[in-house]
Amino acid sequence: MKASTIAEREASGRAAREHAKRSSHRAIGHMHRNPIDLLRQSSEGRVERLVPLRYGRMTVSPFAFFRGSAIVQAHDLSMTPHTTLTLPVCGDAHLLNFGGFATPERQLIFDLNDFDEVSAAPFEWDLKRLAASFVVAARHMRFSRGAAYDLVMTAANQYRDRIAQYAQSGALELWYERITFDRMVDMAVNAENRRLIRRAMERASGRTHESMLEKMAERDGERYVIRDAPPSLFHVHGSSTLFDSTDDWFRLGDWRKLIQGMYEGYLKTLSDDRRELLGNFALHDLVFKVVGVGSVGTRCLVLLTADPHGKPLFLQVKEARRSVIAQHFKAGSRKSEPKHEGERIVQGQRMLQAASDIFLGWSTGPTGGHFYVRQLRDMKLTPNVDLLDVDQMNGYARLCGWALARAHAKASGKAIEIGAYIGRSDQFAEALAEYASAYADQVERDYDTFMKACRSGEIEARTDDDMSADFRI
Repeated sequence: MKASTIAEREASGRAAREHAKRSSHRAIGHMHRNPIDLLRQSSEGRVERLVPLRYGRMTVSPFAFFRGSAIVQAHDLSMTPHTTLTLPVCGDAHLLNFGGFATPERQLIFDLNDFDEVSAAPFEWDLKRLAASFVVAARHMRFSRGAAYDLVMTAANQYRDRIAQYAQSGALELWYERITFDRMVDMAVNAENRRLIRRAMERASGRTHESMLEKMAERDGERYVIRDAPPSLFHVHGSSTLFDSTDDWFRLGDWRKLIQGMYEGYLKTLSDDRRELLGNFALHDLVFKVVGVGSVGTRCLVLLTADPHGKPLFLQVKEARRSVIAQHFKAGSRKSEPKHEGERIVQGQRMLQAASDIFLGWSTGPTGGHFYVRQLRDMKLTPNVDLLDVDQMNGYARLCGWALARAHAKASGKAIEIGAYIGRSDQFAEALAEYASAYADQVERDYDTFMKACRSGEIEARTDDDMSADFRI
């Protein structure tokens, strides 16, 4: 139950320092674990022939390894002191899980965009994932140690300042708060940054379902068919499939049998108007899509639909597995969390995002697996951080800190408590910066362990090029 007055809630936030001093957040915990064991655990239940590709993508760099090993940091965070200020967290708030996308009103905003690991946990777990990602990425980009430290300070202090602002905001003000690209242009520190933001807006406007249709599909009589591009894109029951003949999905024999029940179940999770809207679209084709780094091997489908005018709508049907946060943080009670993992992701996304996809929903697969559904890409922008200089990365860190503060404040209503805990000094930010540097050292050690396991054959890693060669004539 929330404290009844602002003063009492501020006192509650400051009291959380008794559970975890602000300076305590520099600790990375006890590293008595084998990262290979944790990675194997997170690979259980994935498409077997795609697990080596997951590991192959993680071999690229320590940053790629970090992106693909959310389970490792979740385990490590469970060994550290925490504030007890628990709320819905993203669970995987690294710097590439932020970006731009279109709201239902076609307004371009910046926000969190990945919620596979969303669950109840201490607010600082998201900040530590974000902080560590900036240091690991900064080292990958050959930034100085001082520059990496400054990135974390920028993100953490922006979070502090925005939380303080949101602690003064009314409930409806907070609910309607959005970080639009127009606001970002107005707040850019120089002309070059304004130019970069406007150019990103132009790119986003071209990322439509129609542009995807041209790149991904072709006409076959009365319907569109998506072109195979293995190992990243293939028909489950086609010649390029990576499914074993014993797999339950493969044994269904036809993509319509695979999707029909799932699609009908998904429609039931939508509001009447969205369900009516989708009634205008016919199902044309279905393919398996390999996505990202950490999600490789999880079951992900792309469903191509089209209206009577041939205008396309691509939907992504993605497996919803148990959150690594839920596995490693023992919340006092999870009774309020949905039993269906897809519903958990959808509810978490709607709570944390400023605006969510109108087609967001969930369903159960033909063999009992949990899934969630959303549009594929739709004006989505992901930053290419490799092209950013130090000043631009600082601007990006500021945006991430802002977006995370907005998400936490909206989802929890605890901006007052969090703001009181953090206070007005740099103490909390400095502890996060020290944590991020020490944890980046640990990531590099884990990456070395991982690479040795790959080289020795303890685990199998294959690149995209290596696997695609299997399909060349």
